[in-house]
Amino acid sequence: PSPGALCRTKPTDLVFIIDSSRSVRPHDFEKIKVFVSRVIEALPVGPNATRVGVINYASAVRSELALQGPQSKAALLQAVRGIQPLSTGTMTGLAIQFAISRAFSAAEGGRASAPHFKKVAIVVTDGRPQDGVQDVSARARAAGIEIFAIGVGRVDMGTLRQMASEPLDEHVDYVESYSAIEKLTHKFQEAFCMVSDLCATGDHDCQQVCVSTPGTYRCACRDGFSLNSDGKTCTACNGGLGSALDLVFLIDGSKSVRPENFELVKKFINQIVDSLEVSDKQAQVGLVQYSSSVRQEFPLGQFKNKKDIKAAVKKMSYMEKGTMTGQALKYLVDSSFSAINGARPGVPKVGIVFTDGRSQDYISDAAKKAKDAGFRMFAVGVGNAVEDELREIASEPVAEHYFYSADFRTISKIGKKLQMKICVEEDPCECKSIVKFQTKVEDLINSLQQ
Repeated sequence: PSPGALCRTKPTDLVFIIDSSRSVRPHDFEKIKVFVSRVIEALPVGPNATRVGVINYASAVRSELALQGPQSKAALLQAVRGIQPLSTGTMTGLAIQFAISRAFSAAEGGRASAPHFKKVAIVVTDGRPQDGVQDVSARARAAGIEIFAIGVGRVDMGTLRQMASEPLDEHVDYVESYSAIEKLTHKFQEAFCMVSDLCATGDHDCQQVCVSTPGTYRCACRDGFSLNSDGKTCTACNGGLGSALDLVFLIDGSKSVRPENFELVKKFINQIVDSLEVSDKQAQVGLVQYSSSVRQEFPLGQFKNKKDIKAAVKKMSYMEKGTMTGQALKYLVDSSFSAINGARPGVPKVGIVFTDGRSQDYISDAAKKAKDAGFRMFAVGVGNAVEDELREIASEPVAEHYFYSADFRTISKIGKKLQMKICVEEDPCECKSIVKFQTKVEDLINSLQQ
């Protein structure tokens, strides 16, 4: 549908204030007219909807189109096409004053500022004004006029900020040349769209859930369903294996980790466990600790709920010897993810490996084997961990699967990039639940950083 058709706006009195001083070349001025026309095309214009006015200024100010003028789209576009540049100085303050006293006045068709009307001015300029804009802009804003300032080329940014309404980052735009002004069209088409709408007005074709975004919408599905490729209809996820995931933590318990740090590692494991949906059908968690030897703390599926897993993690005692990461990875591949130890066939396998030092044995073969077996491997290093080893353990794309932090106290930061893209592409249901898990983990890690 055309943007205009989808856009429900608050009725707005919209006045464009366009600079046609001599620095604006004729072909540039044409581009401003195209921009104005595009914004008009996207709006629901009419006497009781959005009305448009245009003020053209240089050393003098000329009203090209009054708010009470003919307000059909065709008439507006025709009027814009006919505007000619004035090609003299730059009296921006004077033009804004003209907007307050004339363009928005009732005599010229401005509507009384009721709560359901907006008054908006869009100023386009490429120079520095030869008069002051600060006081007159403050008066305009005090009169309820929302001002957007668009600067082009060698414009003075300070004067744009003096003109614009708050928040400035939404009301000040800069483009390097008139050719680039086109890219602001979309922003202004959306700026006049009220957010709530298309879902509320029923102007959508979503089968289950409609999610509004400014000027448009997207479809979503209820839990247990996934969105089909048409972007509208939903399919039930089969067998409730929605968020099935076999997740095994491989934790370095070597003596360099130190008891107080070992507690921080346990805390971090439990925060990730917290974000999972644990059950026979959903996520299962296993935990393996290693130092000079490897010890399975508990296999996948031994504990059926979060409470029991977290209690078992807290109880884990600390091995306190060497760092045999290679041996531990081999154990993960050969034992942790085997059916005997509770792994389920056809369920995504994820390994999260924590280490704080260089391995005392050879890790390449086991690291490769884990990835070749299709396990999604995350490597988390702290302190003296060796980046090359982390990269070797991590799945592709490596940058998203390994993390390093100098200090255990900032272990919570480690997941800044933890984008658990553990999606099994063939099954959108699985993907959806895993993405959910991913965002939970990311939120959690971000909250830990606060």
